[in-house]
Amino acid sequence: MNDHTRDPVLEHFRSGSLTMGVIGLGYVGLPLAAIVGEAGIRVIGFDIDESVVDGVNAGESHIRDLPSSRLAALTERGVLRATADMSRLPDCEVIAISVPTPLSKTRDPDISFILAAASSVAAGLRPGQLVVLESTTYPGTTREVVLGELAKSGLVVGEDFFLCFSPERVDPGNQVWTTRNTPRVIGGVTSRCTAAGEAFYSRFIDRMVPVSSAEVAELSKILENTFRAVNIGLVNETALIADQLGVDIWEVVEAAATKPFGFMRFVPGPGLGGHCIPVDPHYLSWKMRTLDFRTRFIELASEINASMPRFVVDQVRDALNAEGKAVRDSTVVILGVAYKKDIDDVRESPALYIIELLEEAGARVRYHDPYVPSLNDERTGLRESVALTPSLLGRADVVLILTDHSCFDMRGIVAKSRLLVDARNATAGTKARAASRRGVGWIVKGGLA
Repeated sequence: MNDHTRDPVLEHFRSGSLTMGVIGLGYVGLPLAAIVGEAGIRVIGFDIDESVVDGVNAGESHIRDLPSSRLAALTERGVLRATADMSRLPDCEVIAISVPTPLSKTRDPDISFILAAASSVAAGLRPGQLVVLESTTYPGTTREVVLGELAKSGLVVGEDFFLCFSPERVDPGNQVWTTRNTPRVIGGVTSRCTAAGEAFYSRFIDRMVPVSSAEVAELSKILENTFRAVNIGLVNETALIADQLGVDIWEVVEAAATKPFGFMRFVPGPGLGGHCIPVDPHYLSWKMRTLDFRTRFIELASEINASMPRFVVDQVRDALNAEGKAVRDSTVVILGVAYKKDIDDVRESPALYIIELLEEAGARVRYHDPYVPSLNDERTGLRESVALTPSLLGRADVVLILTDHSCFDMRGIVAKSRLLVDARNATAGTKARAASRRGVGWIVKGGLA
């Protein structure tokens, strides 16, 4: 890369008095705004949701990983303010775009939020500004879509303004790896753009990883999540194989994991959830379809992972059948609906699909999740979490563990339940294995059995 160390513009990003704008105050944007503010840089947060704006300005965090006490300290000092007024974007020397990138109903990329944010930035773009896209997307988005909008200003990228892609690496619930200490990849549209982005982000990120282009940075993020999706798909398929062979998949995984080299431990589960792994690989698949290239690993892993909710429902059916019961008119109590333990995020959670499938089969479904007091999804409708009591467990025909929250007393749950299906191996060490060949490692005889 070119040596830009004496560039006065870049030195301003490295140490000057700046204001940063963060578009999108969700799971990515709000923690980013907080850590930037804590580094002594003034931050303006932008969001189209007025309730989010009002909450941030009141020092109230809607993100579990960001305590309100941290947010309040910043708002009280005047370091962080939020607004829905995009006309204030020209007040910012640096602008980060951290908006959602969902999939459409046809599983194609929906970059409408990125496009809207880029259009807002372009409307007030001025010389000297640095724009960084953080939203996960397909390779080429930064150059083809965002730059396409910003170039309408007549300003020249790499000379008049700077444009980079730096993918977020947020892991909700992770107390060890945070925004600050997780290495951050950054790639610019030009080498000077990369240098500008690295200079600024180094003020609040411990280690920057500059790469040669925005496309490298974009593809690196997709690779990270595709790696996980494919390996989870592999272990989920192994779980299906183990079920057919009458072998305990959890025992298989733990045995394989004793190898000190050449093996990385992944575990099966009820399906993929969250804002990244179920979504991001489809961005790459879509991009490659436009180039007449088929991403076979991604498509197969997606197919397997998408089949797991139905497999879990089959385990519930087998467990009930072994007791002489049908799914229809049985009471199923689900423990945990968040997509992973100790968080409140239900985006793409397999629990939503499983509830839908069980109710289609005629089951009476109730759920308990201390992190998710209510659900309001097109698959589940509006429903409330019920209290976890011995009576609730004892009356259930089957208890289904979908999220292994640390606060769950698994020994107590096993003792008070008649029958369980454990999709997370959360009851390991407490459970009596079912005697039937099918469902080995998933079906658990409870203390009331």
